[in-house]
Amino acid sequence: MNIIEVKQLTVDYGDDRGIFDLTFHLKKGEVLGFLGPNGAGKTTTIRHLMGFSRPDKGSCHILGKDPMKEARSVQKHIGYLPGEPAFMNNMDGLEFIQFISEMKGIKNSNRSKELCAYFELNPNLKIKKMSKGMKQKIGLICAFMQESDLLILDEPTSGLDPLMQKKFIKLIQEEKKKGTTILMSSHLLEEIERTCDRVVIIKKGKLVAIENIKILKENQNKIFVLTFFNHETAEKFMIEPFELKVMNQTQINVTIQGDINPLIKVLANYSLANMELKAQTLENSFMHFYGEDSNV
Repeated sequence: MNIIEVKQLTVDYGDDRGIFDLTFHLKKGEVLGFLGPNGAGKTTTIRHLMGFSRPDKGSCHILGKDPMKEARSVQKHIGYLPGEPAFMNNMDGLEFIQFISEMKGIKNSNRSKELCAYFELNPNLKIKKMSKGMKQKIGLICAFMQESDLLILDEPTSGLDPLMQKKFIKLIQEEKKKGTTILMSSHLLEEIERTCDRVVIIKKGKLVAIENIKILKENQNKIFVLTFFNHETAEKFMIEPFELKVMNQTQINVTIQGDINPLIKVLANYSLANMELKAQTLENSFMHFYGEDSNV
């Protein structure tokens, strides 16, 4: 059984706003990235999964249950971080964490203390005096302290500095080893690349792609920058059957998809001054789905 099942989910706000016939699933122990430009419908989808809204058409289920009709039963299994967490500003951080713990029936505070230390958070400050990053840490602690088998995280590193973003990635990787099932929307492509098994990409409320991260990496183009000792050798290499781009008289870029061994075998016949592999990320693989929407 899939942990999350979304089938033809539709919410039409008019003017092409909302989500339309959205279908995807999430298997047990899988980490699924949820990507799309601002306004694509990611938060709307997550709110329906949490049972906060009723769709115009279609359905979503968590553990086989309707999240609206069986909200209490569903939500007790979920560690949830909303995109814009609501806090009680008259409380300090510790009071708020304890308040959420009581709501969720968490009697042992050891995990929340561990998470406060991990994210280097002093929870004794009044929430109204906290920065956005500190508030985000409280949201993360409340989501993770339950030690749920399912996490639903909407923009989890919003407001965090680069050091804390890296700590968050490590935390997700640890949860993944435990077998935790995770749905995570994010604007940070490195975050998705380093943690997720698959990605669901939506644009203007519609599904545009479901991609396997491992396969994307394997099929990713590799660009080798070859520098020859002289123009004659470079010119000779230009007849080889590869995708080539001449950069100058002695430098040629070779683009390879998949197996690089054919290139390595050919290069054994040439003397090179230098060979460099350009650092590649999955950004280009993702970004072509967005088209004119560059604001991810």
